[in-house]
Amino acid sequence: MEFIQRLQTGILLGDGAVGTMLQRMGLKGGEAPELWNAEHPDKVRAVSEAYIRAGAETVTTNTFGGSSIKLAQYGLESRAAELNARGAEIARKAAGDRVFVAGSVGPSGQFLEPYGTLTEEELYASFAEQVKALEEGGADFIQVETMSDLSEARIAAVAASENTRLPVIVSMTFEKGPRGYFTIMGVDPQKVAETFTELGAAAVGTNCGNGIDEIIEIVREFRNHTAGPVFAAPNAGRPRLEEGKTVYSQGPAYFARRLPDLIRAGATFVAGCCGTTPDHIREMARIIQDFKQERTQDFPNSREE
Repeated sequence: MEFIQRLQTGILLGDGAVGTMLQRMGLKGGEAPELWNAEHPDKVRAVSEAYIRAGAETVTTNTFGGSSIKLAQYGLESRAAELNARGAEIARKAAGDRVFVAGSVGPSGQFLEPYGTLTEEELYASFAEQVKALEEGGADFIQVETMSDLSEARIAAVAASENTRLPVIVSMTFEKGPRGYFTIMGVDPQKVAETFTELGAAAVGTNCGNGIDEIIEIVREFRNHTAGPVFAAPNAGRPRLEEGKTVYSQGPAYFARRLPDLIRAGATFVAGCCGTTPDHIREMARIIQDFKQERTQDFPNSREE
């Protein structure tokens, strides 16, 4: 089954946090996670395999910070194509033909002009290099995620659509203020939904920054402004430090209790972000089984022909 067909046929379950798992395996702060694609491929593959065993139908490449602009922070910009291709190859080997591979594209970490010095042409070129390598490595779709700048997200999506043959989904991060949910650049879910629906994105939605309770509220807003698939990947709650370690407040059981509400709010492609583990995904897979018997037209993203 092609990814687009599966996306439009019932609730699709993605994987959880990649960085959280790599940190458990020894990834240190200040170290480029993408370098592990070359130096520790077996550990990276083990993360995807753990999520697949838990029930994930998509696994995410270890390329979130894989643009040459982001990798320049580590002096690795010249290796961007290599590290992205390797990341996709590793996920592809784990997935085989049973599971879809999401080519992860995260923010560059810099501001576009006039807020920063980065030009649109530089950003486009960097994302184009990244997505081409992800396609060559075996990704099934491009997952533009954790974006806060609508312009940057749009450039990433256009670069993917113009330089690959892969479907593109776009996910942004929101914060709640007195007037509702907005990105730190002042963009609300309605504007995101309208922008990327017009661009032909396969799905739009939200990830990171919030636990499942807030993500439910954001998804409800998305559903009011799009009839297409909505992506949702909550964090495992708000992180806190305990004895020098980062601990998240929402465990697998809590996710399981709240997942039906996330689906009823309109999410059709669900996954986990920071702090989530294979245990979270396993519980989510169990809950989703309760929705498997529903007909395709009963899902929020269905349309009457």
